[in-house]
Amino acid sequence: MALVLASPNTSIRKVIDSVDQYEVQILYTQIDRSDDSIVLTDYEFQLDDMNYFYPASTVKLPIAVLALEKLNLIDSINRHTRYYIEGDSVENAFAEDISKILSVSDNHANNRLLEFQGQDDINSRLENKGIHPVRISHRLGIHSDDVTTKPLILYINDSTTGTSTPIINSEPLPLNLKRIKKGVGFYENDSLHSEPFDFSYKNYYPVSSQHIVLKRIIFPELFKTNERFNLSEDQREFLLTAMHTLPKDAGYDPQEYYDGYCKFFIYGDSKENIPEHIKIYNKVGFAYGTLTDCAYIADEKNNVEFMLTATILVNSDGIFNDDKYEYDEIGIPFLAALGREFYDYELKRKKAP
Repeated sequence: MALVLASPNTSIRKVIDSVDQYEVQILYTQIDRSDDSIVLTDYEFQLDDMNYFYPASTVKLPIAVLALEKLNLIDSINRHTRYYIEGDSVENAFAEDISKILSVSDNHANNRLLEFQGQDDINSRLENKGIHPVRISHRLGIHSDDVTTKPLILYINDSTTGTSTPIINSEPLPLNLKRIKKGVGFYENDSLHSEPFDFSYKNYYPVSSQHIVLKRIIFPELFKTNERFNLSEDQREFLLTAMHTLPKDAGYDPQEYYDGYCKFFIYGDSKENIPEHIKIYNKVGFAYGTLTDCAYIADEKNNVEFMLTATILVNSDGIFNDDKYEYDEIGIPFLAALGREFYDYELKRKKAP
C-alpha cells in the first residue's frame, strides 16, 4: 500500500499530498492461492467507518444481491419474472433490472428492487449476515421521504398477475457520525443556503462494509453458511457475469457508455476498450462530489487478481447541489491511476506457485 501511495504519478500525488481535503479512504486486499486454499490479506489507508461519505450508487449492489436472495423465498416467481410498479408503465424482468444496475447504474431499476424488498428488510438481512455498519434509508435519483413501498404488479404467468402488499418501513433516525455535515453551503429549490449540507438521513455504506459484501460474492466459501448470500450457483453465475459485463455488451451505445463508464479503477479516465482478458467485478457510485469504486479485478492472462475499494470527495468550493465537482479533473484520474498502480504492483508481486 505504502509503495503505491508513494507513486510520483501526478494524479495520485495531487490527492495524497492534500489527503484530508479529499477525505480519501482505501482498502486493498491481496489474494494468495495455494493448492485449494485462498488467503486474503487486507491493507488499509485512512479507513474509518465513523468518517461519513455519501455512498451514492454503491448501495445498489447489496440491494441487487438481496433481491436475488428474496426471489428464492417465493415459489411463484424468479429473476425472469416480469413486473412493474403500480401506477407506472415501465415493465421489466428482475434480471433486466439487475443488469441495468450493474452495467450503467440505472436508478429506476434500483428503486424498483427497493420497492420489492423494503428498506427494513434489506438492513436486517445485511445485519444478520454480519455485514455492518450499513443503513439503506432512501431511493436514488428521486427525492421521496415515503417509507412505504409501492405495490408491484407481478406476472405469475402469461395471463395471471399478482399484486404485492406495500411494506411499511421505519422512519430513518439521524446518523451520529463524524463529517456528517459537509461543506459551507448547498442549493435547495434554486436557493443557496449558507450552512453545511446535512447527510444525517442519507444512506450509509462505508468502505469496510462495501468490501465485505464483495468478498462474500467473490469468495463465499471463505464464510460461514449464515454469513453468505443465499444464492443458487446459477444465480451467482448470473450475478458475476452482470458485474463484469460492459455497457456495450449489455446493449448500450458504446459512444455514450464507453467501457470505463462504470469502471473507475484503471480505465475510468480512458475511452479505450478494456482487454478481454481483464474482468472487473465492481460497483461504483458518484454523487454530491463523492466518487467511490468497490472492485475485484482479475487478469487471467497475467495471473493478477486483487480487491480494491476507495472513495474520494472532490468539491473544492464546499457547495453541494451546484453540480460543480472536480470529477473529471481530480476524482476519476485519481481512481484510475490508483487502480493502475495496484495492478502494476500485483503484476510484479511474487506469488505462490
